[in-house]
This record gives sequence, structure tokens and C-alpha cells, in this order.
Amino acid sequence: MNLRGLAGSFSRFYRRQSLKRGPRITAVGGGTGLPILLRGLKKYTANITAIVTVADDGGSSGRLRGEFGILPPGDIRNCLVALAETETLMEKLFHYRFGQGEGLAGHSLGNLLITALADITGDFQTAIKEASHVLKVRGQVLPSTLDQVTLNAELADGTHVFGESRISRVDTPLRRLFLTPGSCKAVPEAVDAIQQADLILLGPGSLFTSVLPNLLVPGIAAAIKQSRVVKCYICNIMTQPGETTDFKASDHLSAIYDHADVDRIDYIIVNNKRIAQSNLEKYAREGARPVVVDQHALQEMGVRVLRGDFLDEQELVRHDSQKLAGAVLSLA
Repeated sequence: MNLRGLAGSFSRFYRRQSLKRGPRITAVGGGTGLPILLRGLKKYTANITAIVTVADDGGSSGRLRGEFGILPPGDIRNCLVALAETETLMEKLFHYRFGQGEGLAGHSLGNLLITALADITGDFQTAIKEASHVLKVRGQVLPSTLDQVTLNAELADGTHVFGESRISRVDTPLRRLFLTPGSCKAVPEAVDAIQQADLILLGPGSLFTSVLPNLLVPGIAAAIKQSRVVKCYICNIMTQPGETTDFKASDHLSAIYDHADVDRIDYIIVNNKRIAQSNLEKYAREGARPVVVDQHALQEMGVRVLRGDFLDEQELVRHDSQKLAGAVLSLA
């Protein structure tokens, strides 16, 4: 091996050792928000646990759930790819979505691979671990429960909606969420990760369909409540029509306290970078607007507000993974 190759090998070894000594961070969520956070965090630590909701019943995940009785793999697949060590062809394959073909149209290859691994190994959690090896994942991805749960909602007008995909489309404000069965058990490794964490993160992601479904699993909420480490909620940048219409930042926290037996959140991370007018107008047509940061109400709730430019603004308004990870690491 030449000197350049030797130096490169040493650099990679040092990098891996540094990541192994990083803080233990447990992040709870799902959807498109959590993977953005994970992409940033993996550059600082390999001690990451993503605890992901398995209440999805729409799209490719919902179809596989109905046909094979498997837990929905979509959110888990996204988090696995986000934590992959490097950008590889295998990651692209995991995200590849079939555009046509009888029975295949709409399915992502990653979802099908996880389904196949679950069938081969006979265990969904083992399938996730095997997929993690293929992608060389930094950290681990865990479902919050291995029970087949359904997310349900009671609306402000008293009607009930059953299923995550239906809840995400409602126009009437949500009064409360609940899981069936309500006695679902938390994955023991997920509870262990919460108990051993140096920092616990909630979000980012859809409040009612990505974050809260995990907290409705009794063992997850209990472990978070018992932990004495710093707990931080990463607030969405924009409201979501139906789910969080007109929600201020304090309303997000109130919803968490109302639904889950979590007694303390220490920090809330909020974006204060102004969004381009063109995007504001586009989102307004869909019934969404920036989440108002009501500083006084948040302070009265005893939470510390961490404001900053966390914006990655292109066609969609999203968090910037590197900016967000930097803020999180300052808490750890």
C-alpha cells in the first residue's frame, strides 16, 4: 500500500473511532422529517437510534401490510437509507420505485426487500437488522412496537376516523388520537435505547401521524418520562392542513402533553429564517403557513427556545440536515 492509501486508511479508521465515541442520541418519529435529521447526525456520531412509527396504512407500505401481514416498512426504509454510511448503488436501489408492472407499480424496491427478508428470517426486526448490514447503517433503526396497530382519531365534531392515511386527509380539527390495540407492547431494544440515551429527540415530522403514534405506545412514553436526560422537540417549519392547521409552536407541545404521559420537554428547536414569498404563496394555496413561534407561551410552559436558521428551501420547505444536526449536537 502506498503512502496515500495508508493515510486514507488511517483517516477512515480515526473517523470510525471518533463516531463510536459520539453521544448516544435517540430520535423518535417517522415520515419524511426524521430521515432529514438522521442524515445530519450520522456525520457526528454512530450511536444513533431511530424509533419509528409502524402505524402507516397507505401507499406501498399499506399494500404490503394488507397482502402479507407485515408491519409497514416505508418509514423504516427511509431511516435506514438516511443512516447508511455512504451513498451507494444499494441505497438507490432501496429507494427505487416501480412505475409500472402488474402488482409492482407504486412499490419501492426497499419495501419489497424488507418484506422478503421478514419472510425469509421469519421476523420483522431481524429483517431490519439484515437490511442495516447491507446498507452499513450507522446506528440502528427500530419500530416502536411489533404489534399490528391502527392509528385512530376522534375529531372535534365527535366523529371517528380509523387509519393513518385517512387521518392525514381530514379537514376537521383533531381532538385526540388513540391506538388499537391500546395494550401494544414497546420493542425492548427501543426502551433500552431511550434509557441509555444522552439526548432524546422528538421529531421532526408530522405531529399527529409520525411523532405521536410512537408516544401512544405505553412503554415508549413511560421510558421517556423516566429518563432524566435532555429532551428536545424539533418543531415543524410549516403547519399541515387538517393535522395542525393554525397550530402555534406551543400547540405542538400541548398536543404531546395531552396525548402522552411525558412530563417534561426541555428544549424546542424552531426555525426563524424567513421563507421566500413564492413558497409562502404556494403553501398558502394548500392551506399551510409557517408555524408561529409564540415565545411567551413557550416560556410559560417551561421550555427553552432554540431559534435559528434551520431552513433548506428549494421546491419544498424542509429542515436543513446539517444545520439541524449542529443545533442538536450543541444540546448533547
